[in-house]
Amino acid sequence: MKYTARIISRYTCDTSGVCSALYELGGMTVMHDPGGYGSIYATHDEPRWYDSESLIFVSGLTETQAILGDDTKLVQDTLQAARRVQPKFISLTGSPIPAVVGTDFEALAFEIENELGIPTFGFDTDGMHTYVAGVSKALAMVAQRLCQPGQSKLAGVVNILGVTPLDFSINGSAEALTQVLSDRGLTVQANWAMTSSLVQLEAAGAASANLVVTAGGLKAAQILQDRFGTPYVLGTPYGPNLTDTIVTALNLAATTGENQSVINVPQDTGTIIIGESLTALSLATAIFRATGRGATIICPTESETEILAYGCLTIRDEDDIESYLHHADTIIADPMYQPICPPNAKFVPLPHEAFSGRIYHSTMPNLVTELPEFLAAQNLD
Repeated sequence: MKYTARIISRYTCDTSGVCSALYELGGMTVMHDPGGYGSIYATHDEPRWYDSESLIFVSGLTETQAILGDDTKLVQDTLQAARRVQPKFISLTGSPIPAVVGTDFEALAFEIENELGIPTFGFDTDGMHTYVAGVSKALAMVAQRLCQPGQSKLAGVVNILGVTPLDFSINGSAEALTQVLSDRGLTVQANWAMTSSLVQLEAAGAASANLVVTAGGLKAAQILQDRFGTPYVLGTPYGPNLTDTIVTALNLAATTGENQSVINVPQDTGTIIIGESLTALSLATAIFRATGRGATIICPTESETEILAYGCLTIRDEDDIESYLHHADTIIADPMYQPICPPNAKFVPLPHEAFSGRIYHSTMPNLVTELPEFLAAQNLD
């Protein structure tokens, strides 16, 4: 069976991606599911769960409701909860059972919004896609529906798009993304979507350029460009060298109005990096600049063609990934990939919250500020 994992873990699903992207924005998210997804999200996917509050509910879908296609309880429970907690917006997310019975989340969202007057989004997540798809849908909806028009462009102001703990954990990386840009003279309007409020995201049109740091932020960047004419830059600021280049690219994009990319790494099958496309490509670029060593990127998650064009291989099946690793001499990946890696290859552990959850949380490096130390510790410098 294709895409069935015997040994390695699986990536966080799209439903959790939506919840993670919207977690800090003051909205109310409803998982339409019997309850299992809520438990998985709380205990595995969301490192902020015990430290900060968010309005996340589970519908408690029953077998009878699923068989009969009865959405009345979901709508009424959502209306009742929303009247009580008064969220800034409401999002409805799916799971495998609603996907099988064909639940129309957009129609339900339309009905709830008409009743309450609160912006309501319906996401057709089904648990069969990775978190990247969910993050992308959630941030795109914010860009399309909640960002306010009429913002005057401000020189030196940028947004950072695609930031969730599923890619950056809660080890200071989100704060560091803002800090390293601020240290180089830029002002971050909003960090989508960690450490920033919904009010800050709503004013995103004031930015002169946007920085896309994961594939989950690209669709939002494209919408902001369509709505406000804001160009974007592709790249994650890993290490001072790449960060300097990103700042130059942001200033150039703001001046010319043209999108930019800082990803530039020669393909080399001797070194393989497995992970989310844009962060992995950025890490490979940073390593190339520091060592002259190229790399091949294996991306087991969804990604936009625009990012994949820079040199990612989309390989999702465990057997296919394992066979591709046979000739590698260095593999950089989450520790849960190690059992399918050849024993003679140097394995460099790089924990990924969206893949191994909190198991390796204490060893997750902040590559934004700690890249030189990471390379030195792994003898990659």
